Amino acid sequence: MASVNSLSASIQQRVADALGADPLLRRSDRADFQANGVLGLAKRNKQNPRELAAQVVEALPAGDELIAAVEVSGPGFLNITVSDAAITRTLAARAADGRLGVPVKPEPGTTVIDYAQPNVAKEMHVGHLRSSVIGDALVKILEFEGETVIRRHHIGDWGTQFGMLIQYLVEHPHELDHGASEAGEEAGEASMSRLNRLYKASRTVFDSDEEFKTRSRKRVVDLQAGDPETLAMWQRFVDESKIYFNSVYDKLDIEIRDEDVVGESGYNDMLVETCKLLEESGVAVRSNGALCVFFDDVKGKDGEPVPLIVQKADGGFGYAATDLSAIRDRTADLHADTLLYVVDSRQALHFKMVFETAKRAGWLTDEVTALHIPFGTLLGKDGKPYKTRSGETFRLVDLLDEAVERAATVIREKSSELTDEEVADRAKEVGIGAIKYADLSTSLGRDYVFDLDRMVSLNGDTSVYLQYAYARNRSILRKAGDAKPVAHPELPLAPAERALGLLLDEFAETLAGVSETYEPHKLASYLYALASAYTTFFDQCPVLKAETPELRENRLFLCDLTARTLRQGMALLGIRTPERL
Repeated sequence: MASVNSLSASIQQRVADALGADPLLRRSDRADFQANGVLGLAKRNKQNPRELAAQVVEALPAGDELIAAVEVSGPGFLNITVSDAAITRTLAARAADGRLGVPVKPEPGTTVIDYAQPNVAKEMHVGHLRSSVIGDALVKILEFEGETVIRRHHIGDWGTQFGMLIQYLVEHPHELDHGASEAGEEAGEASMSRLNRLYKASRTVFDSDEEFKTRSRKRVVDLQAGDPETLAMWQRFVDESKIYFNSVYDKLDIEIRDEDVVGESGYNDMLVETCKLLEESGVAVRSNGALCVFFDDVKGKDGEPVPLIVQKADGGFGYAATDLSAIRDRTADLHADTLLYVVDSRQALHFKMVFETAKRAGWLTDEVTALHIPFGTLLGKDGKPYKTRSGETFRLVDLLDEAVERAATVIREKSSELTDEEVADRAKEVGIGAIKYADLSTSLGRDYVFDLDRMVSLNGDTSVYLQYAYARNRSILRKAGDAKPVAHPELPLAPAERALGLLLDEFAETLAGVSETYEPHKLASYLYALASAYTTFFDQCPVLKAETPELRENRLFLCDLTARTLRQGMALLGIRTPERL
């Protein structure tokens, strides 16, 4: 189906035709829309702005089915009221489209998005939450808009610590064999238990036995050289960690596919060539034995330049070498025209220097956009980074379990008729949704306080509020019996119906804005506004007891389109919408 023109787009075209220039159109509390632009045009033409505004009103089509009224306000503002029939007809067109009127990009590109970056042989903590949730939402939104999206999970699977772990496993070959028969979440917990046990044991020996320390360091060299036995041991750590990663992401309701996991090791074969190309081109220079890239605007507290170190003086490679090699791969081999990195805000300077280096080297051209999507920190109620009572970083799996348990308590209190199995299912959808929504409803750069009591509340800006609005909506539709949702453009709309209808019409424009700026909180804000408008509509406009069959059908139509829009919008945020709550 062809894309559905929004009311604002249609009005903008009408006014542009009458004005002879594009107006700035926005929603207004004085009318449905306010058109600016008359004042600027009047100044350029040395005209009286109110007189010009009156001429524009006269030039608008008489008896127009779209615009019900236009009022000139202030120095030439046009306050525009849309006709009730136009609202209903436009919504009917959206309802007839499986995509709810959201167009596919006319010229979609290819985006590589780097997110969800856990470390091999280490437990995932709360620091991994935001990258995973934000990245997953951006993937869903961009794909829905028609973009080709390539996921990249840049896991930490390379480095000196693996020498210690591998050497210990060589000398204790059965250390990872215990408890390998579990399935599902139990397998993930058992996997991490084995990895933790092995890490602690190897660290104890490493710190106390100089000969073992020497053997471990030699093992790092073997790993980097591609020794088959060492690589096989390393692969066991990776495989064991993936079992754990998958169990955590299953709880978080995020899909992580094996083909999308390309860690630091995936670029190992490119590192030497990357350094060679940078040095031969003069982009990087040797400084005290290290290969460095310098920048005029990056200096330390002492005023001395702070370089991007691509290769250390001892020959080891830093994160910059891996990130630069990844850029080469993603642009040359994957043919991406957009690179997104969903990484916390503390890495802003690193990415600034990496992107600038890649531009100097010619790996990032004007045809490729590289963006760091930074996010703030998850805080406790004390305003400090979220920690356990003992001061340790909170395990992500514990956070998720606690959210589900808290949600189960709320659901039992509100819905005593549900079975234990139904409570468990709803608790997962509500608890995980609560965590995701709290994250995604926060603008990216801001820190936010992790408060489970607030997150699982039925009141306020929470996912539970949205889920409850959806479930109540579906309940009405189930109770409607033979009455069907049917749009009736001939019927006048009550204020609450108009407000809901105008918001429903903004869905496509909201998504377009989110995909343009990569800010999922704008979609969350829209969905909260939509749920709030629906709640007002529900309170003020009887649906099943409407005065006439036609009015009942029209209100059921508004209910149905609201439900579909909430479900689609929340799905793009990675949040489930229970049919009953």
